[in-house]
Amino acid sequence: MSGGGFHVHGPHDHEIEHAAEHGGKDGFAGTIALATAIIATIGALFAYEAGHTQAQAGLYKNNAAIKKTEASNQWNYYQAKSSKQNMAELALAVVPENKKDAYTQEIDRYKKEKSDIKAVAEKFEAESKNWDEQSDKMMHQHHRWAQATTALQIAIALAAIALLTRRRWLEYGMFGVAALGVVLGVLAFMHI
Repeated sequence: MSGGGFHVHGPHDHEIEHAAEHGGKDGFAGTIALATAIIATIGALFAYEAGHTQAQAGLYKNNAAIKKTEASNQWNYYQAKSSKQNMAELALAVVPENKKDAYTQEIDRYKKEKSDIKAVAEKFEAESKNWDEQSDKMMHQHHRWAQATTALQIAIALAAIALLTRRRWLEYGMFGVAALGVVLGVLAFMHI
């Protein structure tokens, strides 16, 4: 920026000017620029996968809640049948002998209905547990993708610092952290 004959520019401006003066043949800057573009592309793919797995985990958790509600409804139905069975058993104890057969049949019917209802409730509970487990697995995979994306973002930041300071050890650090990010991405892809 110029103002009153005084010129001030930042380190990034200096790097651009330096590249322009040397015809863009700065191997250090070119290597970091290429690596940054590759890392950013891989990072974008990993970020997409992180978002996708997080959304899937949410859907699976929602399915688990729906099945849990269905199981709860069945258990409430089971409880209602138990109450009716208890009333029939109480009636059996106080009715005259000629009406006991009808209440005995009613008690047997409630027992069978409760058995069927219990089987359905247990099926819904098992499905809910299965959806919960799938959600947990997706969240684990999401965390792996997020770790990989974070490592790649750190690598890009190191690339910028390396470019501005022209420190080779930062360039090596960038490649190391980028490699860690790629490894974490492979682990996420393999569901590990």
